[in-house]
Amino acid sequence: MRLNFIFVIILGGLHHGDSYVIVNSMSWAVTAEVEEELDTSSNEETIPALLEDTGSFWKQSYPASVINNDVERSAAPSTVDAKQILTPSRMFSYKREAVSAADSPPPQSHDEVARTARYLAHYSSWGFLATISTHEKIKGVPFGNIFAVSDGLLDNSTGIPLFYITPMDSSVADLVNNSSASLTFSEAEGDYCRENMVDPEDPRCARLTLTGQMVAVERGELEFSKKAMFSRHPVMRKWPITHNWFFMKLNIKQVWLQNWFGGVYMIPLEDYFKASPTKF
Repeated sequence: MRLNFIFVIILGGLHHGDSYVIVNSMSWAVTAEVEEELDTSSNEETIPALLEDTGSFWKQSYPASVINNDVERSAAPSTVDAKQILTPSRMFSYKREAVSAADSPPPQSHDEVARTARYLAHYSSWGFLATISTHEKIKGVPFGNIFAVSDGLLDNSTGIPLFYITPMDSSVADLVNNSSASLTFSEAEGDYCRENMVDPEDPRCARLTLTGQMVAVERGELEFSKKAMFSRHPVMRKWPITHNWFFMKLNIKQVWLQNWFGGVYMIPLEDYFKASPTKF
């Protein structure tokens, strides 16, 4: 099996009114060893149990060594073999996610704002999470990061984004100090904007921002969280258990949507949770 990539570079402005396209491609062979590795299931028993009391969760999940040693970790010499990183079989030793564009129904009508919001929250595979930074040089400044998300199984949308996160992530250090966060989705992740030649910043390419509090998933929700995340992102099962991955969710306080010309919508939570991302 081979993985093929095509790179397209568009150059404009060399001459007034002209543009040039440079196309290049490359491919990597994926070895039989890697294909066999992809079929190996991970051990879910190693996922740390979460405390029911989310107030005490931070103290036990974030020891001082995790939060205070950011500088030490960044200054420490790397022990990773550069050759290992650059080996194609290592770079691509994962399965593609279970959700494809074919699994998603067409985008909703732009006047169905609550349904459009639920559509984006359900069919987006990742989102942009903004937190209030605790980094030394940018304390108090918004800091953005990309996270894989899921609001449930494909046939069971909840509208509540779930995350599978490690305490080693910089955004988690921010959340320890301030759990407030905003999560943004863009319709540009799918095919609609590209196929209709709509720029991601064009109002017709819908964008959704959910704002609220990030909290740890309670014990009673843990099994559902596993199914929701791992069914949409199978590769997560193989992530290193030494990173102490755990589940979080965004308790939504505000729903902000722009999906057409003429302004934005602040969707009431009741309307948001009543809407279905799949029913027309």
